[in-house]
Amino acid sequence: MKMHSSLSRRRFAKAALGTLALPGAVFAQDNWPSRPVRIVVPSSPGGGTDVFGRLLAQALTDQLKQAFVVDNKPGASGNIGADIVAKSEPDGYTILVASNSSLGINPVLLKNMPFDADRDLAAVSRGVMAPMVLVAAPATGWKTVRDLVEAGKKEPEKFFYGSAGVGSPPYIGVRMMEDASGARFTHVPYKGVAPAYQDLLSGRLQFMYTDLATIDQQIKAGKVIALAVNEKTPLLPNVPTLAEAGLNVRAWTSFSVMVPRKTSPAIVGKLSAEINKAFRNPAVQQRLMQQALLPVHDTPEQFAADLRKERQHWGDFIKRKNIQPE
Repeated sequence: MKMHSSLSRRRFAKAALGTLALPGAVFAQDNWPSRPVRIVVPSSPGGGTDVFGRLLAQALTDQLKQAFVVDNKPGASGNIGADIVAKSEPDGYTILVASNSSLGINPVLLKNMPFDADRDLAAVSRGVMAPMVLVAAPATGWKTVRDLVEAGKKEPEKFFYGSAGVGSPPYIGVRMMEDASGARFTHVPYKGVAPAYQDLLSGRLQFMYTDLATIDQQIKAGKVIALAVNEKTPLLPNVPTLAEAGLNVRAWTSFSVMVPRKTSPAIVGKLSAEINKAFRNPAVQQRLMQQALLPVHDTPEQFAADLRKERQHWGDFIKRKNIQPE
């Protein structure tokens, strides 16, 4: 009888603790964020991911009256920063803003990932799409995609292009161009886009396929020539698309938001809603347009489904062309 009574008391105590703990957990979620939030950007300052991360940080800070602070953690094709978030506490106070290089390509390209993208990260928002543009150094004399392609056929591998590495849409985009046209070029990998741009402007590189957000001002200044875009954009209304130039190239850049996998659905939902709210703000829309970024209004579920399809798209091409990490 004593044993039964003691067991009952222990069970009652556990139930009482659970009942007491539940309101606190709910309050913590409802009260999120109650302290500064860290936004990890797995790239150097100045690139497209960083531009979007800082814009988003300011918008969320204004809306939620709590600091959202960007923390740049570049390296390992974006895996260093992504790994930090994947292994962080799932409490809503560490967020990942990364390009689709980190989220869509690395998981199907790299064999020794430091984390499992599906198991360790949860989708929040696609964020924004960044129109891509094919640009050439003025010294080449190229005015059209046809000029570039003919040069790459006549003198294979003589002309150089740069990217942030094999696991990036700019690199795969050029490989798709080669596949569609028969031209051949020489790839020069960089640790970030900033030094690649410097070499393009100085003439050491002949061309690049890159996101418009980080090269728009150089195009306007006439420092590089825009040959084609991946899709029509009001920022370059007179520049043809790659499809119009006769090339079937499906390579794009996006900057998206993820959190550790076990983050509360309530926090994920609130963060997603706040991002969509920011995208409806005219002032934020204007800043996005100035950076050549196009907002995507979606839900975590829609983004997760799109990300699975995207990995299949990149994976099919990587496998067919036997692309290996450098």
